[in-house]
Amino acid sequence: MTTDFQQAREALGRRLRELRGQRTQRALAALLEWPQAKVSKLETGRQTATADDVTAWAEAVGAPETVGELTARLQGLETHTRSWRRQLRAGHRPVQDVLTIEYERSTELRAWQGSMVVGMLQTPDYARHVFTRFAELQQAPKDIEDAVRARTRRQSLLWEPDRVFHILMWEAALYAAVAPREVLAAQMDRLMSVIGLETVRLGIVPLGAQLRIPPANAFWLYDERLVIVEDWHAELWLDDADTVGVYRRVWDTLANAAVYGTHARRLLTRARAQVSDLA
Repeated sequence: MTTDFQQAREALGRRLRELRGQRTQRALAALLEWPQAKVSKLETGRQTATADDVTAWAEAVGAPETVGELTARLQGLETHTRSWRRQLRAGHRPVQDVLTIEYERSTELRAWQGSMVVGMLQTPDYARHVFTRFAELQQAPKDIEDAVRARTRRQSLLWEPDRVFHILMWEAALYAAVAPREVLAAQMDRLMSVIGLETVRLGIVPLGAQLRIPPANAFWLYDERLVIVEDWHAELWLDDADTVGVYRRVWDTLANAAVYGTHARRLLTRARAQVSDLA
């Protein structure tokens, strides 16, 4: 069973448990006329739900409006190519919930982002504008506040001592005006605040740096087991060793061109001054 499949199945189970609310498993099982073991297995990701299962569950807990969301989660279980149209059918929050599981089960994470501030370091206001822009692009439900809260909660992992985040960004990402100037300025302040944090190593690749490879698609590496690559039409969840190895070499190559510490702070200070002056 592939990693992405099982983790998505567990995320669905967590959502089903949330919808069950204060009811006991036994009470819900009786209402559905199912064995209690089935309810337990669905909630813990040990059994794959069917479309009929999630429809019955949503109706039994008095939340028929969630059928579309639950069905969308099901459709994303078994593919490495996760189209944004399918993933976002129920909004951004389910996507954030699935990603949180991968963060929680990883101890060493590496990111490359060349077009905007990496999500793990976004302020709520910056994230709000990013989610809004992508919801408009993909014509997805605008569950913006739920998505912002999910991303913000995940950022608490930055302060857990058993994880290390190696984050690389291209300097151009600092100037992408995806939000008003006051939001961008506050975002620069946030980036400066994580420099020196024990669990974060933030590197910035200067615009004038000599690059051995082009600064292409954004991606995250989760330990040495999974890479998630972002594209306009889809996310790619790739867990074969050869592919993960390629992306690790890409990351290492870009890291060699990055600056850190005082030098990175200098670039952030310059970016903050310029974005503050944007018309």
